[in-house]
Amino acid sequence: MRCIKIFLSVYLSGCWLFLNAQSADPHKPDFGNPPEIPGYKLVWNDEFNYSGKPDSTFWRYETGFVRNQELQWYTTENASVGDGVLLIEGRRERMKNPGYEPGSDNYRSAREYAEYTSSSIQTRGKKEWKFGRFEIRARIDTTRGSWPAIWTLGTSGRWPAGGEIDIMEFYRRRDVPIILANVAWARRGGTQWNEQIRVLEHFTAFDPDWVNKFHVWRMDWDSTSIKLYLDNVLLNTQILSESLNPDGTNPFLQPHYLLLNLAIGAAGGDPSDSPFPIKYEVDYVRVYQKEN
Repeated sequence: MRCIKIFLSVYLSGCWLFLNAQSADPHKPDFGNPPEIPGYKLVWNDEFNYSGKPDSTFWRYETGFVRNQELQWYTTENASVGDGVLLIEGRRERMKNPGYEPGSDNYRSAREYAEYTSSSIQTRGKKEWKFGRFEIRARIDTTRGSWPAIWTLGTSGRWPAGGEIDIMEFYRRRDVPIILANVAWARRGGTQWNEQIRVLEHFTAFDPDWVNKFHVWRMDWDSTSIKLYLDNVLLNTQILSESLNPDGTNPFLQPHYLLLNLAIGAAGGDPSDSPFPIKYEVDYVRVYQKEN
């Protein structure tokens, strides 16, 4: 009985935190103004309350085969803004690879065609921040093959020494759908990851409609730590004094830029039998910084 009471207490607490995290209808975009946060100032935001392409003063595109031996060809065509959201679509469509080289052992040039397309946008060279509270409200598609992400990279230093913060990733590990909150930097001979995983069932067991709702992913980042949240529930913490590269530099004491992308395949799983398009919707991106 005591275990049941503890379980219900944790569940109800989680429900309260979720409801408190967003007052808008979780199934719809939030057209409300960004709230004031005591001690913080809103320094940048994109509410996506316009129509057309992502604002070019904020966002730039990645194109082609980019990383991780993923299946999609990134284009500018799969990202659009309307009805209050940024929509990134993964599509099953053939795209000729202009960099194809027969017999190449480089995955970027070994494939004559891509069988899928998607988009990846980033603020590199346009907007960057050192420290702050980042809030991103998004609805992710958990179809097999889907690999949406909200993440940052440092403005200087080659990866991983430049630092990576994965505010949100969704993909599959051993065919189990998972949500990750990660931080990465360099270690001698490779990459050091601080990785926290939640299986998707952790959320859908309590809310079968979870995947149809918008959720708020948040990062609180200052000179001492990075804390990553989902609907106000803390998922991961990185103490910055423990994230030094082998040369003694700290990639999280420099500005970072933001990326929003939807990859297809690779860690996302085999999309061969999945229905398309796969949709990744971002309602808003807000960056607050402490007033002092």
